[in-house]
Amino acid sequence: MTAHIKEIGFLIPGNFDNAAPSAGIEDTLEVIAQGEQLGFDSAWVRQRHLEPGIGSAAVFLAAASQRTSTIQLGSAVIQIGYESPFRLAEDLSMVDVLSGGRLNVGLSAGVPPHSHLIAHLIHDGDWRQHDLSHARIQRFRDNLRGDYLGDEETFVATPFGPQRPRLQPHAEGLVDRLWYGGGSLRSARWAGENGFNLLTGNVISGEGTDDFHLAQVNLINTWREALGGRSGRVALGRVIVPTDSAPPSRITRYEAFAASRFDRTLKPQGERRTLFPRDLVGPAEQIVEWLLDDPVLPLVSELRLELPYEFKREEYEQILSDTITRIAPALGWRAKPQPALAAE
Repeated sequence: MTAHIKEIGFLIPGNFDNAAPSAGIEDTLEVIAQGEQLGFDSAWVRQRHLEPGIGSAAVFLAAASQRTSTIQLGSAVIQIGYESPFRLAEDLSMVDVLSGGRLNVGLSAGVPPHSHLIAHLIHDGDWRQHDLSHARIQRFRDNLRGDYLGDEETFVATPFGPQRPRLQPHAEGLVDRLWYGGGSLRSARWAGENGFNLLTGNVISGEGTDDFHLAQVNLINTWREALGGRSGRVALGRVIVPTDSAPPSRITRYEAFAASRFDRTLKPQGERRTLFPRDLVGPAEQIVEWLLDDPVLPLVSELRLELPYEFKREEYEQILSDTITRIAPALGWRAKPQPALAAE
């Protein structure tokens, strides 16, 4: 197979030590900045609640926007069930403006994790009666469009005089950079029908097959069919851990990590028949062979490294460096020209 990867990114967990969270958050910001210097096209962060990780993607990405200038920044994913569709649109519009139009917003719907512990802290009344469906994401997207509120005669008083009310700041184009994290055929179909880009990674529902790769091919094809000929982007996630420049002790750690997760790849897991692929750990040359043999890769032009939760900053930096120099070019990727610096 001849690969044609045009965009390469990475998803970083954003872990920190409970006793000293600032150090871990700073490390994540530094890894993203290094990723930009290496030439990665995008950096994505997970939004996680009640864990030592990034609880607010909007706040974190606002900070990342000020440490970088060219790399796309993304959330993967924000669980809309915990968010106000209007307030989230305000926050993310601000982030997009701060970044100069580099934000990508990944979303998911449904009952979010840990709802039995925190949903009642977020929603007034019985949270089970609140709309946690895809319709909540549609409301969020409608808010991002920045349509004026009220009719043509509706104005609000401001220090600058009467203004027609709309969500501020309006981030032109952000509504076209919305992604849905799809793990089932139903979610992929909804994303396609509603014109969302598709995020698909290392977790997928086994619907009609025990083969992870076949299930993912079916997912992407379902999304594309639902798009109905419209344009859209799909980003494929894989755990990729090259060992080329790692010291022996680190290679041993990487191999132990992959071995500890191998059994889950042998059969569907749980009632939802969740499928996992193997982690790609080894020399870059071997990883390239595995990727070129991956039946899903020909369907996409965007690849994302899903960096493991368990690793440290120096390990992430080594993985990114080896990947961009030894793996990405073999998949057809080429670094984008960097904008020229203005003369002083």
